[in-house]
Amino acid sequence: LYCGLGQPVQATLSSLKMLDVGKWPIFSLCSEEELQLIRQACVFGSAGNEVLYTTVNDEIFVLGTNCCGCLGLGDVQSTIEPRRLDSLNGKKIACLSYGSGPHIVLATTEGEVFTWGHNAYSQLGNGTTNHGLVPCHISTNLSNKQVIEVACGSYHSLVLTSDGEVFAWGYNNSGQVGSGSTVNQPIPRRVTGCLQNKVVVTIACGQMCCMAVVDTGEVYVWGYNGNGQLGLGNSGNQPTPCRVAALQGIRVQRVACGYAHTLVLTDEGQVYAWGANSYGQLGTGNKSNQSYPTPVTVEKDRIIEIAACHSTHTSAAKTQGGHVYMWGQCRGQSVILPHLTHFSCTDDVFACFATPAVTWRLLSVGKLVTRPSVLAGKLGPDILLFSFRCEHFRSSLEDNEDDIVEMSEFSYPVYRAFLEYLYTDSISLSPEEAVGLLDLATFYRENRLKKLCQQTIKQGICEENAIALLSAAVKYDAQDLEEFCFRFCINHLTVVTQTSGFAEMDHDLLKNFISKASRVGAFKN
Repeated sequence: LYCGLGQPVQATLSSLKMLDVGKWPIFSLCSEEELQLIRQACVFGSAGNEVLYTTVNDEIFVLGTNCCGCLGLGDVQSTIEPRRLDSLNGKKIACLSYGSGPHIVLATTEGEVFTWGHNAYSQLGNGTTNHGLVPCHISTNLSNKQVIEVACGSYHSLVLTSDGEVFAWGYNNSGQVGSGSTVNQPIPRRVTGCLQNKVVVTIACGQMCCMAVVDTGEVYVWGYNGNGQLGLGNSGNQPTPCRVAALQGIRVQRVACGYAHTLVLTDEGQVYAWGANSYGQLGTGNKSNQSYPTPVTVEKDRIIEIAACHSTHTSAAKTQGGHVYMWGQCRGQSVILPHLTHFSCTDDVFACFATPAVTWRLLSVGKLVTRPSVLAGKLGPDILLFSFRCEHFRSSLEDNEDDIVEMSEFSYPVYRAFLEYLYTDSISLSPEEAVGLLDLATFYRENRLKKLCQQTIKQGICEENAIALLSAAVKYDAQDLEEFCFRFCINHLTVVTQTSGFAEMDHDLLKNFISKASRVGAFKN
């Protein structure tokens, strides 16, 4: 495969590391052939002894002890052989979460919700307290909604819709359903109060609490607070959503919950933690609980990902440079400061060090097809594992009968980064390199990649490159990124205006920048 300047892209498995699901003990029950077919996977259960996975053929398989019918097979029999979950045949999984019972909440790519498993507290949302042995479609109050994210606490469930609304149901002894009472909630109920007119962009659940980040970067919390996991400065339970006032002026992008602790990631790559700390899971260097957000120091590099899971006391983070850190309960030890690992992804931390060995998110392994004929250069045995997730590349490959497919729209480094994304579902680039990849993502209509590029640019912005990144955002019509870069420039205006980037700024862009800056009062004394 030739790209850009005629250089062959050497996309070998050693240079493009794929996620190794074999690190989770439960997968030792699967054959090597079965492991090769896995595209998505979730390991769950009180001992990490249950797994659900999808294959390259979009079939769903389950395996394990099947506690409370959590495998969805219609019985409670354990199985050491993968069994196909036929009741979800034809459905594609967008996201999935699990509780402690365990119960499963799954959303399809079409925005439908299915639940099954443990249901003693109505956490399946079907109006009963009977365990669900097969997946049940949950449509009450969600029939006209498209669910885009799901989260489970120990015995309650939370979903986020495409229009920014949050619905909750299940166990409510501490107000974790956000209804204002402590009565269990048998069917989905919209979480309102302070969230009534807010647009929520991401959600998370601890053991008995909930978190929601809104589009302005504010964090709202509710539920159990005995360890200070709500970050409100006290230990009183909160039956309705309440803003974390201590984060005033800080824009949060992501939130992750452990059993009784909380991590948030800001748009500037800083991590804050609060809540229980008996295993050092806050990463503060001690074991004292914190009821206010406390900064976590992880080298000088920006953090681009945080990881935690409601069934563990483990925390993990990944930096822009690709370093993965872990802290908290790690194989029984208490690690009280972020510890640099040899891993390349946060998922490996949970496979190898969490108790139980579960996944903190739905794993994406990549959909790969062997295409021996599409070759060029020094690829050794002439085998290239190539991803068929990109419509543009797929059509190029299918229409070409030659041994060489030439792609010349972009440079070699950009294509190589794109191939790495197709293999690993992630990118590891400088913000300047991410601008080139953003161009490709826009050209190929790869919206998820476009979002990742924008996130990388946001995390890598500084006074020196701010104008260049603002120009790129305008060029590629990335309005959210443009607004972010503009706000950064205004907040660092004195230094930004002294950079070479500002001096060489495009005339029209400069004119618009000055006009907009004056409207927000940037030049007032």
